[in-house]
Amino acid sequence: MDISLENVRVDRGGRTILQVPSLKLQGQRTIAVLGPNGAGKTTLLRVIAGLDRPRTGDVRVGGSPPRRGQDLAYVFQEHVFLRQSVRANLELGLRLRGMATASVRERVDAAMTLLGITHVANSRADRLSGGEQRRVNLARALCLRSPLVLLDEPLAGLDQHAYSRLLEDLPRLFAAFAATTLLVTHDRHEALRLADYLVILVNGRAVAAGDKRDVAGNPHSREVAETLGYLVLGTGRRQFAVPPEALSIGPGPLEFRLVVDDVVDLVSAKEISGQVGGSRVRLQCPAGSDGPKPTEQITINATTWFELGDW
Repeated sequence: MDISLENVRVDRGGRTILQVPSLKLQGQRTIAVLGPNGAGKTTLLRVIAGLDRPRTGDVRVGGSPPRRGQDLAYVFQEHVFLRQSVRANLELGLRLRGMATASVRERVDAAMTLLGITHVANSRADRLSGGEQRRVNLARALCLRSPLVLLDEPLAGLDQHAYSRLLEDLPRLFAAFAATTLLVTHDRHEALRLADYLVILVNGRAVAAGDKRDVAGNPHSREVAETLGYLVLGTGRRQFAVPPEALSIGPGPLEFRLVVDDVVDLVSAKEISGQVGGSRVRLQCPAGSDGPKPTEQITINATTWFELGDW
């Protein structure tokens, strides 16, 4: 299901929180909207879902203006469950759509199996752990098999174990249940792991959009690079987007001078932090080495980088 926004503006509390001159999203793929907290990501989802109306502009979902009750599934950040079993919560949406009982049971069973929650089918949904509730919430949306699924920070608030498991499972679930998936996140790894197409949202503006290899593989501005998790470091009048893992101590193809202000023993390694220009940098050296000391100035180098142009 294709999505388009033209001259869309949303104001709240006397300020503009979303302003999108033009954005066209092709369906039949997974799209991630990546941006920091307060960037307008949830507002963008709500506008597409027809839950919020922009002050100006035109929004089209599948060629038509969005409306409440349209054929989409929306997974909110906060879980709201009936005080009933997991199965009852999953069946409700399908029954409200008039689906036959046998088909309802088949859809729900398939969703619970793929999401690994069959063992809690008869448990109260509102009394499950955070990770289980997140899976139930996703199952409730995905078993609708809507042509468009909207996910608001689908992995937020999970412990590391639950996060890793669900992050691994989601691509398979999207392929099984969703034609078009649009998710918002502030996590770079999550966006790159799940999506085919990226939209970078900063201060309510879509500053980049395209296939993830094009957007993440060659960031065209400082704000895009920083949103994608790159360090932006300068030498002279030039600036470079550097993956944090591409930095090491010593001379190399692209060198910077770092003033050490802290050294932390992480047992398996030592973490050195300091300033390069106005950017804070952290990198590791082997735990057994003496390493630099605070206030010492050292040379570090990057093995991978993208030049962003002149300051």
